[in-house]
Amino acid sequence: MSDNLKRLSDEGVSIWLDDISRERLRTGGLAALVRDSNVVGVTSNPTIFAKALSKGTAYDDQVRDLALRGVDVEEASRAITTYDIRWGCDVLRPVYDRTEGLDGRVSIEVDPRLARETDRTVAEARALWWLVDRPNLFIKIPATPAGLPAITATLAEGISVNVTLIFSLERYGEVIEAFFAGLEQARANGHDLSQIASVASFFVSRVDTEIDKRLDKIGSDEAKGLRSKAGLANARLAYALYEEKFGTDRWKALKDAGARPQRPLWASTGVKDPNLKDTLYVDELVAPGTVNTMPEATLEAEADHGEVRGDTVRGAYDDARAHMAALKAVGVDYDDVVQVLEDEGVEKFEASWTELLGSISGELKSKRAGA
Repeated sequence: MSDNLKRLSDEGVSIWLDDISRERLRTGGLAALVRDSNVVGVTSNPTIFAKALSKGTAYDDQVRDLALRGVDVEEASRAITTYDIRWGCDVLRPVYDRTEGLDGRVSIEVDPRLARETDRTVAEARALWWLVDRPNLFIKIPATPAGLPAITATLAEGISVNVTLIFSLERYGEVIEAFFAGLEQARANGHDLSQIASVASFFVSRVDTEIDKRLDKIGSDEAKGLRSKAGLANARLAYALYEEKFGTDRWKALKDAGARPQRPLWASTGVKDPNLKDTLYVDELVAPGTVNTMPEATLEAEADHGEVRGDTVRGAYDDARAHMAALKAVGVDYDDVVQVLEDEGVEKFEASWTELLGSISGELKSKRAGA
């Protein structure tokens, strides 16, 4: 194991892989990362599945069977994606057992086309939980206005949730409130709170991409000096909010009833700007009780030349607040930035889901024609 990855884990950061594919599972690639690279969890999204299905022949046998059975494209998509997730859960199960349920988790996202429909999101979450049927599963629900009550309702049924597409501090506060409400309802419903887990996926690099574009348009020397720092500042202030919310009497009552905290998860940690260090969003977001989900290229970069130097979050709150104030002073509208990012995030996943369905539909037709 890389010394850098071990140091990262020792600092309380859980290393998760932001990728899954049938090929990675079939060849033992995921198991090797768990064994050799301290990977203790996996996240997926529609873009990852669309990419996986477009490469190689790993899905051919299952698609052929689905075609012979006359399964429609919607159900075929569930069958294909839940197969991979179930397999991933089995690979990570020893980690789940060893960490008493803290890690060893694998996430699958609800159909992103439902991001603005609460009841259908909850229904899909139930269906995916039942289809995968593994205790170390996370159901990913986006933190849209319609997603917030769906998060509460899903947790209330004892289903573990990965809340995704969080960009703003205000929305993150609402996510934590939805988490608390869900656990309170779960307790009232008779569920064992110690068996319910959750993470809150706070996106990082996309914030820099959007804000840097606006700073470049402003064009002043002051604006240019603020580039590529907002993603870290925003995430660090999210951790400050996490510490505040999980220090309340409301949380203490849930903790005393056996609940686990909803851990902050740093998502979108692959660097988009080639001028930035490729391990920036790992090295600069080290704090206890967090998750960092990385694309494989970022994981390899961190293993090779990352610089883990202890907690890089909790001592930086004042600088983070000052940076956000400076952005406002030069004319960057934070509220508009995070709304644009949320809307684009949903749209991108919808587009990837549509691409995935189109690929599956084409494969089903091809197999039926060749039957």
